[in-house]
Formats: sequence, structure tokens, C-alpha cells
Amino acid sequence: MSSTSLKHLLFVGEPMGNKSVRSLPGIGMILGRRLEQQDFDKADAVLGQFLNLKKDRKRFTKWLKVASGADSRQAGSCDQCLREWCVNNL
Repeated sequence: MSSTSLKHLLFVGEPMGNKSVRSLPGIGMILGRRLEQQDFDKADAVLGQFLNLKKDRKRFTKWLKVASGADSRQAGSCDQCLREWCVNNL
């Protein structure tokens, strides 16, 4: 059984707004900095990429690994969070 982090619960429970990319589960200071350097400074920019990749888990996690150096766990956490956010808000 997997547990959901507080960061995940807080993210999916609120509107996207102007949240930093670092507010996404799986994305901390280092990965956030790498994404910011590629103009993915806000969570909605990463959401846009997630939607552009048609919510495809494999493609999105691969992109995130390449773009930020995320490992499988980090990329999976981000994917799951965006997936749940979409169910709740789109």
C-alpha cells in the first residue's frame, strides 16, 4: 500500500494558481532548479507538458527524467499528482 505525501495532498487539493514547479511532489530544490533553467518555472508549465504528452505516464516520466534528472520514484510522484489534479480540476 502506498501512502500519499502531505505535499501531494496540498497540491491536488488547491487550484493551480501561480505555484512554483518546486511545489510538485517529486520535485525539490535541485530538480526544480534544472526545470527552471529550461523555462519550466511554474507548475502549470509542467502541467502543460503533461497534457501535451496526452497524460501518457511513460512519455511524461521519460521527459521529466531527461529534463530534470529525476529518478523513477520522483517522476512517478509528479505524474501521479498531476493525474489526480486533472481528475479533480479538469
